[in-house]
Amino acid sequence: MMPGIRCNLTPCFETRSDMTQAKSEDQALNRLQDINNALISGAAHYTKTLLATLSPAELGRLLESLPRDRRYIIWQLAYPEDRGETLSNVNDEVRSHLIDIMENDELLAATTAMDMDDLADVFKDLPEAVARELMISMDSQDRQRLESILSYPENSAGGLMNIDIVTVRADVTIDVVLRYLRIRKELPELTDTLWVVNRQNRFMGTLSLSALLTNDPTLHVRDIMSVNNHALLVTTSAQDVARHFELHDLISVPVVDPSNQLLGRITIDDVVDVIRDEADQDLMRMAGLNEENDMFAPILQSVSKRAVWLGINLLTALLASWVIGLYETTLDKIVALAVLMPIVASMGGIAGSQTLTLVIRGIALGQLGQSNTRLLLFREISVGMLNGILWSTIVAIVVYLWFGNLTISAIIAAALIINLIFATLAGVMVPLALKELGIDPALAGSVLLTTITDIIGFVAFLGLATLILL
Repeated sequence: MMPGIRCNLTPCFETRSDMTQAKSEDQALNRLQDINNALISGAAHYTKTLLATLSPAELGRLLESLPRDRRYIIWQLAYPEDRGETLSNVNDEVRSHLIDIMENDELLAATTAMDMDDLADVFKDLPEAVARELMISMDSQDRQRLESILSYPENSAGGLMNIDIVTVRADVTIDVVLRYLRIRKELPELTDTLWVVNRQNRFMGTLSLSALLTNDPTLHVRDIMSVNNHALLVTTSAQDVARHFELHDLISVPVVDPSNQLLGRITIDDVVDVIRDEADQDLMRMAGLNEENDMFAPILQSVSKRAVWLGINLLTALLASWVIGLYETTLDKIVALAVLMPIVASMGGIAGSQTLTLVIRGIALGQLGQSNTRLLLFREISVGMLNGILWSTIVAIVVYLWFGNLTISAIIAAALIINLIFATLAGVMVPLALKELGIDPALAGSVLLTTITDIIGFVAFLGLATLILL
């Protein structure tokens, strides 16, 4: 390495990548600001010109970030041919709002030209009259395709798949395939592979376009096809689909039914949407919200949705307060305990949250199961114990210098060690227990963990103080 070069290739590459991403995000923010400024100034023509530079996905992101009155104006200025795909790129609440402000004929025009997999995402939100008219306007083949996609759960391989695929047979020559493709004149978007099937449409393997173009035209498909396929069952969950793409660095995969009949394909753009939705979902659920919430929904609607979660938190807070009330006599006699009490609960909450986040991530990525749960539990308890010893020593010194009471210093040190051990234990066991009960750990884990660490912390600290000082 030359003198003066301070990073190896990987960090340098990551730095350039980060800079590119940051630049792209800055450009997007600047464009959003330009559109907002043009909208506020009343420059409708200029606003429409700026909107023409946005992709449907970018337009969808813009609509989600606007209050409803401005969203209506932008939607009216957007080009009609972009509306259908934009509807598939916004969350459920925003989509419902946009559909509500559109006339039936506008909806029909917007959805008629949509790709079948995108149309399936929007179809359930369409008014019954529009949905019926749309089905009538389709030919029988497209109608069957749409009904096929709608028959599968939205968060499954069947719900994600695109049935616009190109299949070939193993017993034909490459020259025949090439002539067939020329007759078609175009391929579905993101086609990197042709799917090889037999006469009964059972999946046999893949034929990459690179292999098709670089081999002798007289060879048969079976001579150059790949049988090491990554076919997914139609019932595979969306999370497992995303994990499959990640592990195998795929661009597209075939989707089959239990009898190995080829049904469609999933492409990387659909998987990127799944990954983004999962990230949004985890973030929002940790606050008790839904990732499909409209950021600018009516105030009363938002109040009603958040009130439930606040009520649950109130119940847990009352439970913790009830525990404190049990030691009212101790607190009345030794005021210093009331001053120091939040330290124990807070330290336990932070330690537990660190473990909780680690475990929820492990569950989401499929990295945590019966084979390694005990090892992780032992590790986290060890981490909690060592952190407890470290920080209890520091806190004990601070408390002694503050109050000059060695006994109270020892009590808070012991309570900290106890709470941090139980916090890490709860951080592992709570999400695993919730998963077994079929409850999303990201949704309820933090509330339960906070309750546990508060109660254990208060009981340990005030209980020891009651036993020793009174």
